[in-house]
Amino acid sequence: MAIQVSMTVNGRQASAEIDPRTLLVQFLRENLSLTGTHVGCDTSQCGACTVIVNGNAVKSCSALAAQFQGAEVTTIEGIAGADGSLHPMQAAFKECHGLQCGFCTPGMIMCALDLVRRHPNASEHEVREQLKGNMCRCTGYHNIVKAVQVGAANMQGA
Repeated sequence: MAIQVSMTVNGRQASAEIDPRTLLVQFLRENLSLTGTHVGCDTSQCGACTVIVNGNAVKSCSALAAQFQGAEVTTIEGIAGADGSLHPMQAAFKECHGLQCGFCTPGMIMCALDLVRRHPNASEHEVREQLKGNMCRCTGYHNIVKAVQVGAANMQGA
C-alpha cells in the first residue's frame, strides 16, 4: 500500500507516492535523482547520508521519508549558488584539501553546516567532537577540520 509524501527539497516542492518503508535517502536518490546524498553503511554510523531537515542535520539512511511530510530538506545539491558557485563551506573543502575520494564529503559538509549554525566559532576540538558521527576512510581528518573552520570564517564574511 503506497502513501503520498510531500516536502520541500532544495527550495522546490517534491511529492511522490512511495512505499511507507521508504527511507529519506531512498526518496532523495531514487525518486528525486539527488544522488549527492550517499549511502555508506545503511546503519547511520558513517554520516555519508547527512542532509539538513528543518535546519538540523539528519542521517537520512535511518529515517523514513514519511516522517518528513511537509519538511524543508536541503541536500548537498541545494547549497551551491544559483549561478553554480560553490557554497563557502564547499569552497573551503576544496581549498583546504578536505577530501580525497569524495564519498564522505557531502555528509561532512552538511554536518559542518549544522555545526557552524550552532557553533559559528568552533574550536578544533569542538569540530572534531561534532564530526565524530561522520567517517572518512581516506584522510586523517586534519584537513577536514581545517576546512570546517575556514568555511565557518568564510560564511561569517559572506
